[in-house]
Amino acid sequence: MSSWTLRRRVVALFVIAGVLMAGLGLVAVFITADSNRNLDVILEKTGPMRVAGEELNAAYLDQETSIRGFALSGSAESLQPYERGRQAERDLLAEIESLNAADGHAAIDEDLRQVRELAARWQADVAEQVIAAVRSGDTSQQLDEAASTARFDALRAGVDDLRADILALRNEAAAAARRTGKILIVLEISAAAMVIVVGAAMLLLLDRLVSRPVTTLATQVRQVAAGDYERRISSGGSPELRGLADDVDGMRRQIAAELSEVSEARRQVEAAKEELELKAAELTRSNRDLEQFAYVASHDLQEPLRKVASFCQLLQRRYAGQLDARADQYIAFATDGAQRMQRLINDLLAFSRIGRLTTGFRTVDLNRVLTEATSQLASRTGDDARITADPLPEVNGEEPILTAVFVNLIGNSLKFRRPDVPPEVHVSAERDGDQWKINVRDNGIGIEAEYADKVFVIFQRLHPRDAYEGTGIGLAVVKKIIEYHGGRIWLDLDASPGASVWFTLPAAPEVPAVPASSSSSEDLAPEDALSAR
Repeated sequence: MSSWTLRRRVVALFVIAGVLMAGLGLVAVFITADSNRNLDVILEKTGPMRVAGEELNAAYLDQETSIRGFALSGSAESLQPYERGRQAERDLLAEIESLNAADGHAAIDEDLRQVRELAARWQADVAEQVIAAVRSGDTSQQLDEAASTARFDALRAGVDDLRADILALRNEAAAAARRTGKILIVLEISAAAMVIVVGAAMLLLLDRLVSRPVTTLATQVRQVAAGDYERRISSGGSPELRGLADDVDGMRRQIAAELSEVSEARRQVEAAKEELELKAAELTRSNRDLEQFAYVASHDLQEPLRKVASFCQLLQRRYAGQLDARADQYIAFATDGAQRMQRLINDLLAFSRIGRLTTGFRTVDLNRVLTEATSQLASRTGDDARITADPLPEVNGEEPILTAVFVNLIGNSLKFRRPDVPPEVHVSAERDGDQWKINVRDNGIGIEAEYADKVFVIFQRLHPRDAYEGTGIGLAVVKKIIEYHGGRIWLDLDASPGASVWFTLPAAPEVPAVPASSSSSEDLAPEDALSAR
């Protein structure tokens, strides 16, 4: 029994209670049926039979009175109550017989038979004789009072016996109905007592096998949760709770076994975190020093390079044609190299400024940015170039360097055009969550898929210098600006003909952000970011 599960015990309890309740229900069904039968006898049979018995007695009295009146008056009207009484007699006897036919009480059947015989004897020996004598005019015929009264009293006694037996049947049915009512009350009390007993047994069972063991188990679990990992968890009660306690204790043992490993791992994580923070700080200093170095180096290189370029240009102007052709070529090489170095330094300086010199993010209308970029590229568009755009959204960013993005991308589209094909550039946008995806599409020579990653590398060129001008920093600048805004940039390799560049920018917030204070009045001029692939 102790190995029984809680479910098995509850099922057994309810099965026993159900069987007992079903037994009580069956007994109640039979008792109720008997009670209904007794009530039917009282209401549907004995009641109408008693009324019919009273009316039958009245019908015989009417007959007897009618015969006496006819004997004295000889009037035919005096016989009408007699005839009506005879018809009522037949009807009432048939009604009583019909009501008694279902149960067939022998005493009532015998009473009916006796009443019919007595009534027929009185009617034949008294009533019919008187009627015949009066109608024949035999006035000598007199009514034998003693004989007629005796016969009629016998008839009335038979009717009284019938009424008494009907009343006895009614009283018997009423007594039986009262008994069944008492039995039903006892059954209801028994059922209520059984429900109370089952409920009490269920409460006791739940308290003994569930409530108290769960409370004890919860107390032990709280003690373990408070840090007492060595405390063993056990439970009494049902087998399910004992199994649960064993599982929880197994978990406790596992936690206790791994606690030391977790503590050691935590110490290692903290040590690794400290080392990572040191390396991050060192990397931050290194990046800051590297940016500072690039900025300072670019500035420091400007002066001597400017001198070299200036004197090379002086040599070219003053001595052009005075020396041999090779000397003129050497001077031209030196002048071109100095100028190209100057452009590289300027581009490197512009690249290092991105993200370091900031005006703060604010809401920027890309339609205005595109208009400004197109204006800056007016000298390069030519009469046959066509730049179109869909309605562009507002984004969160810095307008000057976003202008540089469009200047570089559209400038590339104009520069890398197909021969004898008018350049066409189209700018569009679509929403992507909390960002906008911007697309710049052209009909130029396009970019091979194998160079999709190289084009965004600084100073990376895919064509010779004499084929297309530029330093190869333009798309690297665009990539750095987009990443500075928290977006990304990529090529649509399926686009053909031409090139299709996608990039994302954060959508403008509903409430404009408060502009950040500028760390320097020096902005990145869009023209500093030269375009090249």
